[in-house]
Amino acid sequence: MDTFSWYNVDNGNSYKKNVTKSVPLCNLNNLQLRFLCPSDLEEVRALCRNWFPIDYPYNWYEEITSNPRFYSLAAIYEGVIIGLIVAEIKSFSKLNKEDKSILSTCFGKSSSVAYMLSLGVSEVHRRNGIASLLLDNLISHLTAPENRDCKALFLHVLTTNKPAIHFYEHRNFRLHSFLPYYYYIKGMSKDGFTYVLYLNGGHSPWGLYDYLKHYGHYLLRGDLCRWFLIWLRSAFMWVLPGMRRMAMENTTVVSVSEFPWTK
Repeated sequence: MDTFSWYNVDNGNSYKKNVTKSVPLCNLNNLQLRFLCPSDLEEVRALCRNWFPIDYPYNWYEEITSNPRFYSLAAIYEGVIIGLIVAEIKSFSKLNKEDKSILSTCFGKSSSVAYMLSLGVSEVHRRNGIASLLLDNLISHLTAPENRDCKALFLHVLTTNKPAIHFYEHRNFRLHSFLPYYYYIKGMSKDGFTYVLYLNGGHSPWGLYDYLKHYGHYLLRGDLCRWFLIWLRSAFMWVLPGMRRMAMENTTVVSVSEFPWTK
């Protein structure tokens, strides 16, 4: 069976471990995985320029090869980087406007999501399971106990990138939204898609059908008490914002009427 091994590069990061696992998907012997380090910058930059139509700024490469907030994992074969994946865990409250609808607000502001910035494999090594291997390692990291608040992994992809779309859909990513003119490539605007993989119990904002399906499940099981408590909690969460607004408005009216000289 083919194997890969983790190995360290002396770049001061203590979280890199030595592990050996079997990789049934990969046809390459002695494939190794390790995290990127600053000395990889030029090699990674050359690969990304070859793989992707987007021209990333130089400081982007500096960040993904040195900043520990990025999960930057490389696949190494015969001493050469042949694949990489880059992701970042973000607070839900700090997401861009177009990405806010990814996660239901019931999870609260303390929840987080992971954004996949990049996933690529050298053309001659594609269809060997390397992209799946890199993605599996990222998902394992995101579903570890210390990342249980991470409720989704999402990414953006060009609408014309059919191989990538097929890959993500095969890996259970869902099409979430269409982003017109999201990319600007070589002087032209290009459309994009947002794809999402929900993790650790995460889900998208629910519609009426989702609520009926969810509560119907408890009714069919005969768990009426639990169903009623969940329904009551959901109803309270739904009306709470309105109650707060009414309380604030009433407070303002009372304050003004009590002190007429403020008018």
